Amino acid sequence: MSGKTKAELVFIPSPGRGHLLATVEMAKLLIDRDERLSITVLVIKPSFDPNSSAHSYSPESNSRIRFIDITNVNSLSMSMSSPLTFLEQFIENHKDPVRNSVTQIVHDFGPNCGLAGFVIDMFCTAMIDVANEFDVPTYMFFTSGASALGLMFHFQGLRDYQNQDVTLYENSSEELCIPSYKLPVPAKLLPALMFDKDGGSTKFLDHAKRFRETKGIVLNTFLELESHAMKSLSEDDNIPPVYSVGPILHSHDENDRNPKYEEIMKWLDEQPDSSVVFLCFGSRGCFDDKNQVKEIAVALENSGHRFLWSLRKPANEHKFRTPGEYDNLEEVLPEGFLERNAGIGKVIGWAPQIAILSHRAVGGFVSHCGWNSTLESMWCGVPMAVWPLSAEQQMNAFQLVKDLGVAVEIKMDYKRNLMGGSNMNVTAEEIENGIRRLMQPQSETWVNVEAMKLKSRMALVENGSSFDFVGRFIENVMHNVA
Repeated sequence: MSGKTKAELVFIPSPGRGHLLATVEMAKLLIDRDERLSITVLVIKPSFDPNSSAHSYSPESNSRIRFIDITNVNSLSMSMSSPLTFLEQFIENHKDPVRNSVTQIVHDFGPNCGLAGFVIDMFCTAMIDVANEFDVPTYMFFTSGASALGLMFHFQGLRDYQNQDVTLYENSSEELCIPSYKLPVPAKLLPALMFDKDGGSTKFLDHAKRFRETKGIVLNTFLELESHAMKSLSEDDNIPPVYSVGPILHSHDENDRNPKYEEIMKWLDEQPDSSVVFLCFGSRGCFDDKNQVKEIAVALENSGHRFLWSLRKPANEHKFRTPGEYDNLEEVLPEGFLERNAGIGKVIGWAPQIAILSHRAVGGFVSHCGWNSTLESMWCGVPMAVWPLSAEQQMNAFQLVKDLGVAVEIKMDYKRNLMGGSNMNVTAEEIENGIRRLMQPQSETWVNVEAMKLKSRMALVENGSSFDFVGRFIENVMHNVA
């Protein structure tokens, strides 16, 4: 490939809305930065969730980004014991169609273009094998934070280099020293997958082991948010080079297509500045227990604060599917709740999250602490009240409250099982107290968030930390075709 002047990257995100949208924005960032790059995004369709918007995307007007749908007619049994075991096999089954697509991409190259590598996300490590067949390096785009990446490497190292059974930390009262976190972390906040004895724990750490095979890891974070974690990763010779290029935010083009958008924004326009608490638990966030929904409603009513609440209906018939909309909100809310709070509150389903967080009326965000939501909250300068549900969200919550001081706690150790159900009910009193602390004006939390808002924006401008890391990453990629 010597002497090529243009480079093609193949991006392979996992099925899932957050993964795909972050990947598309990352691709746009690279294309806008360097005209020598072109990118093909291979979109693996989640056959187990055919109605999900997770795999919807808008073909970009930029001719140097294209999308190819990857499908496999061989369906998998959904009865596999662990969701991660299922996902890994689902990705593995797409090696052949990915290989065929990349073969065609290479065949169509002009004389001056070369394949520079694959960019996979954290659950697509099986595709490293396919990249090796084409004799090109693999990079990873990690859609969570640097601290969470360090967590995975730490426990993979304990398992593989020190022969520790990490599942023994389940229900432990210990506080653990993890290099990517400033403070000792309670073991009870570790991701539930770490303790999955039906294969999930093994698969989770196997992914981390394969991360070490990549040529570099691109992170959707920024140095000023996670300086401690970035330093710990960079100083470890057994970890590939890390590039913090965020915050990468999704522009939410679907707002224009959703009829609810104007209604929601009009309601916010009528509210005073910084008066509304916004509750949203992510694209997969919902509560299976109707009693928990009622506790939230009671807390909101008792708090006296104006509120905008995104309430989603669990997909009871199929746990892998994304939550939907309630046909009748009164079936889950306390009797008369909507009427009593018509003047100060609004309950919605779908939410244009970044548009809401950007609105002057919003003063606080009750969140599940998904990483995309965390970055959006910092970008918009909106303090958070943490109520994590699953994945690494409990660890994100700890980081936001204890390390960074940009959030208050509602319930940090709440965990929702991927197949439904949770480990506790959070009381109305706990929720109300969290909301009151969140909405306290000019608090220390508010000051810290305002400072982080400025840092998040400075990171992206010329000579900012993320701007520089993007340049370093592109330089690394171009060496592959030089």
